[in-house]
Amino acid sequence: MMSQTDELAFMDATTQADLVRRREMTPLELVDATIERIERLNPVLNAVVTPMYEQARKAASKGLPQGPFTGVPFLLKDLISSYAGVRMTAGSAFLRDYVPDHDSELVRRQKQAGLVILGKTNTSEFGILTTAEPRLFGPCHNPWKTDKSSGGSSGGSAAAVASGMVPMAHGGDGGGSLRIPASCCSVFAMKPTRARNPMGPDYGDMYGGLVVEHALTRSVRDSAALLDATAGPDAGDPYCAPPPVRPFVKEVGADPGRLRIAFTSAAPTGVPVHADCVSAVRKAAALCANLGHDLEEATISVDAERTTEAFVTAFSACLAWNIDYMARATGRTPTPDQFEPLTWAFYEMGQQHSAASYLLAVTDLQKIAREVGRFMAKYDAWLTPTLAEPPVPLGTFDSPTENPLQGIFRTAAYIPFTPICNFTGQPAMSVPLFWNSDGLPIGVHFAGRFGDEATLFRLAGQLEQARPWADKHPPVRA
Repeated sequence: MMSQTDELAFMDATTQADLVRRREMTPLELVDATIERIERLNPVLNAVVTPMYEQARKAASKGLPQGPFTGVPFLLKDLISSYAGVRMTAGSAFLRDYVPDHDSELVRRQKQAGLVILGKTNTSEFGILTTAEPRLFGPCHNPWKTDKSSGGSSGGSAAAVASGMVPMAHGGDGGGSLRIPASCCSVFAMKPTRARNPMGPDYGDMYGGLVVEHALTRSVRDSAALLDATAGPDAGDPYCAPPPVRPFVKEVGADPGRLRIAFTSAAPTGVPVHADCVSAVRKAAALCANLGHDLEEATISVDAERTTEAFVTAFSACLAWNIDYMARATGRTPTPDQFEPLTWAFYEMGQQHSAASYLLAVTDLQKIAREVGRFMAKYDAWLTPTLAEPPVPLGTFDSPTENPLQGIFRTAAYIPFTPICNFTGQPAMSVPLFWNSDGLPIGVHFAGRFGDEATLFRLAGQLEQARPWADKHPPVRA
């Protein structure tokens, strides 16, 4: 017989909040059921690295703010967003004992929405790699096949949602780190427009605007409602996203009209794309056409060598800033023994860049943004694979000491599609529509115009209704 906790496992956050609203369950009952699922599944998946059970039980018992998700359990990625009194390691031995004394503004807004945070999830060290395999905590396993990567860097959050631990979990995205694990684990992820969510009080922006934060969710409506609850500028932000016309949650289920959708399965950088990923795009394009949209095969080509060089320059310079920032916050001196080989190599590389070389890299990335902006002027959305391959084996992105940059160049071949939307700041989503013959998830990727999450949410809602994914669960599940 299925237990109560199993019945809850694959309800979305909106449904769980409704149970609390109707007084059919209390927040504490939801929390305890979630803890039971985490304790049962985490020894297999290693998705949660810092349990916060006592804080969660205390919050659920003392009375929560009335919001769209009052009483709903939630997990926080162990990177960028801080929770007062709880360690934030960024997956690194350098920060294994770092405990911030304040909540990030995004966490404050998540709490105001009524969410109950039960723990922190696994991530790659400083979010560099597209997998969650930090040496500090060990690898997070994919619930669809445990010898595969769950993606990264928000891999722990994706595995937790996919397996039924929680209905949604926080993540960040600096090159695809929401959308990559969403594709690997078959959940939904919206990367919002640049500056849609705040990053204060610690940061105005991160990595020159490449990084945004939001969540991995089971349903489209949860993603939209959570973004409604957290979006909007904070005092003193350097810039902000264009305000939406109406709440995003009202877009889910609304008629998207007849959209003009460009599609391609060819990587802009020219790297090979796996047949399963090509097939998923072709099927998604056919589905969109059957739904009444106009599809046109079109792509953007970029100078792969210059783009990779610019991204590596900008990212390594920003990583050096990030580590130096945390060194100042903790009073500790970075040394090689506290970091993985790739992270230290990137840190040293970043320190060697001049301000001029960093700004030249930014200029090259912004040139791509202008090219994409002109391209998107003709279309409402742009459909591509999320990844160039199905989920890969754990260890694929390892970087040995003698070749410390190996992992980052292997990553470049894996994610030729997602980083473009970090360069441009435009919204993009990975939608869990397909699985290959091995039973592994294959996500498809839609990019929208800058500031236009609304169209993407309308399209996602339509796709969710036409090809539902809520009843598809991985072998490792609650």
